Amino acid sequence: MRNVVVTGCPRADLGEVDALAPFGVATVHEAIGRTGYLGPGIRPVHLGSRVGGTAVTVVCWPGDNLMIHAAVEQCRPGDILVVTTTSPGTDGAFGELLATALRCRGVRGLVTTGGVRDVAELHAMNFPVFCAAVSAQGTVKATPGAVNTSVSIGGQHIVPGDAILADDDGVVVVPRLAVPRALAAAKERTMCCFDSVDSTVWQKNNCCMGCRVESDQRGRQAVGARRRAAK
Repeated sequence: MRNVVVTGCPRADLGEVDALAPFGVATVHEAIGRTGYLGPGIRPVHLGSRVGGTAVTVVCWPGDNLMIHAAVEQCRPGDILVVTTTSPGTDGAFGELLATALRCRGVRGLVTTGGVRDVAELHAMNFPVFCAAVSAQGTVKATPGAVNTSVSIGGQHIVPGDAILADDDGVVVVPRLAVPRALAAAKERTMCCFDSVDSTVWQKNNCCMGCRVESDQRGRQAVGARRRAAK
């Protein structure tokens, strides 16, 4: 690993990412060919968050959060910080102070293979965090790592500027140049659900194709509109 901070990375179009996020992680994951999911090991610290943004990546040494501090300076509004370590580590490398610094820069959330702490404060400030562990164990700031280099989490390749979507179901990455195609595929998948439903299926919250329907109300409205248009 090179000790480097890369600046000026191209990012996915934030408008397209914002349009993609409401479809949810499960729908997008399915729509893009069941790829991009970071696995069940990355879970939300508190339920109810749904966020999308562009990746700023960080590689730290276990028990050391120096590069998270360095990465704050590279963040822009709409980013999501994505942190991993050179080997497995669960120490609480992220907490209220770093979340406050990121919030001031317009960062939308954190995804990390490591640990976090100050969970109550993170919840109170409504800062979305998706992590592998919660730990009160502190860290040092001693060893350089990398910011904005390619990383791998859960077998998925993440490049700075890729789209990151996260909600109660986990986290999915969509390559920067594939976001428009993912958006079109998510729309198509959702509409196929709307075209295939009946009242019984709505009660089950699934379509006959097994597609997850994100919103009963939105689906019923779409079906109703189609029926009126067909008359």
